[in-house]
Order: sequence, then C-alpha cells, then structure tokens
Amino acid sequence: MDETRDDTDQSETATLGAGCYWCVEAVLQQVDGVLELHSGFMGGESDAPAPTYEEVCSGTSGHAEVVQVRFDPKRLSYSDLLKWFWHLHDPTTLNRQGNDSGSQYRSVIFVHDEFQKQEALASRDAAAASGTFANPIVTEIVPSGVFHEADISHQDYYRANRAQPYCQLVIAPKLNKLGLSS
Repeated sequence: MDETRDDTDQSETATLGAGCYWCVEAVLQQVDGVLELHSGFMGGESDAPAPTYEEVCSGTSGHAEVVQVRFDPKRLSYSDLLKWFWHLHDPTTLNRQGNDSGSQYRSVIFVHDEFQKQEALASRDAAAASGTFANPIVTEIVPSGVFHEADISHQDYYRANRAQPYCQLVIAPKLNKLGLSS
C-alpha cells in the first residue's frame, strides 16, 4: 500500500520544508483541506536517533525543519498544497529564510511516492516559469525519510505564542501578506 494514501480515511501525507517550521505550520493550519500538521525534522542521517531541536539548529545533523501535513485530497489537491508552499516562502534562497540561516532552513519537498515527485517537479517548473521569482529556485525535491516529530512545545507554536517577538515580527506579517488570519 502507498504510504501517502490511507484507504480508510482517504487522506494523504506531504512533508515540506520552507524555513522555520513555525511559519509553515501557521500558514498551512488555515488552508482548507489540511486535516493535521506536525512540526519536525527530516533529511538527516537515517541511522541517527531522533534529533533534538538544538542538534538540528547546530546545523550538524543534516535535518531540515519540516511540517508533515495530512490533507484531504478531495478538498485540497497535492498540486494546490504545493502552490501554497511556493507562496509561503522564498524558494530562491539557499539555506536561508529571512534572518533564519543554516541548512535546517532549506527549501525542500520530501516526496513520498512517484506521483508526488512528478507533481513537485511540474509545480517547481511552473513556479519558475511564472515570473514570480527574480532568481532561480533552489528547492530540493528528494525522497522522504524518517520523520522525527519536534517536541510538544514546538507544535502549534504560533497559536500558543502569538505575543512572542518572533511571532509578531515574522509570522504575523507573513500571514497578513498571504491574506490569512493573524
């Protein structure tokens, strides 16, 4: 059975890295068809134990901050989810989103199957051809690996910490720019 498609509830899974996972989570929580989100890490050493936030932030684990999304493909296609991905960050900056820098903040689509790979490649090509971005897209499109869920204090971060300076200075303006509730 395909790991991204659950025959019992017809949901699918996508794993996206677009800088700080708090920002990605805050945006995608508001997208119709998103059923569940979990912030975490992917893309590091496959035989390493689950990394801590501090290890990932050190840049030595090889992991990216990601959000794993469970979505209803009848309400939100994978292609439409990827359109949100391209709009919620700058896919032309290598290992950086705003003031957040390091390989853990890289732009990456972790694909769970061949369908997602083909959709991600087509979506990237369409985004590049759209004229939206002045510089070339550097987003990695790679096979998914082991997902390591971040500590509970990193889940639903924006909703729980709206008054925090990072939330006010980085996340709220991003939500406003995208026409979402802040």
